[in-house]
Amino acid sequence: MTSDRSQDAGAAYSHRSVLLDSAVDYLVNEPDGYYVDGTFGRGGHSRLILGRLGESGQLLGIDKDPEAIRAASELEAQDRRFRSFHGSFAELGNAVAAQGWQTVNGVLLDLGVSSPQLDDASRGFSFMRDGPLDMRMNTEQSPSAAEWLATAEESDIANVIFRYGEERFSRRIARLLVERRQEAPVETTRQLAELVSEAVPKKEKHKHPATRTFQAIRIFINRELEDLEVGLKSAADHLAPGGRLVVISFHSLEDRLVKRFMRDLARGPQLPKGVPVTAEQEASDFRLVGKASKAGADEVSDNVRARSAVMRVLERTDLRKNSQGSA
Repeated sequence: MTSDRSQDAGAAYSHRSVLLDSAVDYLVNEPDGYYVDGTFGRGGHSRLILGRLGESGQLLGIDKDPEAIRAASELEAQDRRFRSFHGSFAELGNAVAAQGWQTVNGVLLDLGVSSPQLDDASRGFSFMRDGPLDMRMNTEQSPSAAEWLATAEESDIANVIFRYGEERFSRRIARLLVERRQEAPVETTRQLAELVSEAVPKKEKHKHPATRTFQAIRIFINRELEDLEVGLKSAADHLAPGGRLVVISFHSLEDRLVKRFMRDLARGPQLPKGVPVTAEQEASDFRLVGKASKAGADEVSDNVRARSAVMRVLERTDLRKNSQGSA
C-alpha cells in the first residue's frame, strides 16, 4: 500500500519507483507536450519523463512534502523544462494556471506515502521504526497524528480506523487508546503499534496488527481520499485531446475510487431511457487505455512494496476540446 517515488541519482535514497517505465510509456505520447507529475516524491518518474521529452516539452512537479519540493527545486535548477509547485495535486488547476497552461498532455499520480517518508523514522509513518507520531505529508500543516489522537472523540477515532483502514476491531482500538491517553499521551509510533497489538484479539498471518490503523490515520490526517477525488476531476478537466491520466494506487480504497471515476467517464453520460439524443450526445469524451496493470514478478521480488500496486490509464478523446495552451 506504499508508493515508491524516490529514484534520484543524487539522493540518499536509491529506491526505484514502482511501475516506473510502464507508467511513463503510457503517459508520454507527445514529446513536446506539457505534463504534470502530481506526486513528485524524489523525482523518479519526473526524471524519466524529462528523458522522453523534447526541448520544447515541459513538466510540472507537484508535492505536499517540503522535503520533496527541496529536491524538486534542485531539479528545476538543472533542467529549464521542469517547474515545481508546493501543494496537493488537488490544487492541480491552480498549479497549471500558474504556469500559464490551459491544458496538459498528461498527468501522473503515484498515490500513497513515498519511500523516503516511510523510511524516515522522524516522519512517523511506519510502525517498523520508532519515532514521533506525526504522519503529515506536509509538515507545515496541522494537526499531526499525535495531536489529533490526543483530543479526538472515541467515536471519531473508531470511525476513521474503520472507514479508512477497514479494521473490524476499530472500536476496541479506539476505546483502549482513549483509556491510555488519560494516563499518558500516545506520542510515538511504537506506543501506538503496541497499543493496537494489545487491542486486536485476532492476528492476521504475515500482517502486523497495526497495519490497518496506521493506514487509516495517515489517510485521514492527509485528506488523501478527498484530495484524490478533487485531483482526478481536475486532471481529467485539464487534459488536451489525446492526453492521458495515469494513476498508480496501493490499496483498495484508492483503487476503487480511481476505477469508478475512470469507468464512469469512459461510459459517458448516463441518460434516462426514452430520452431522444444524438449519437454525439451519447458518446464519451474519454476511453480506458488497456486493463489495470500490476507489477511483474521480477519487480515484486526486487521491491516487495510493488506487490499491491495497480495502474490504470484514462485518455481524453474529445477532439472538440481546445488544443494545448501556451506558457
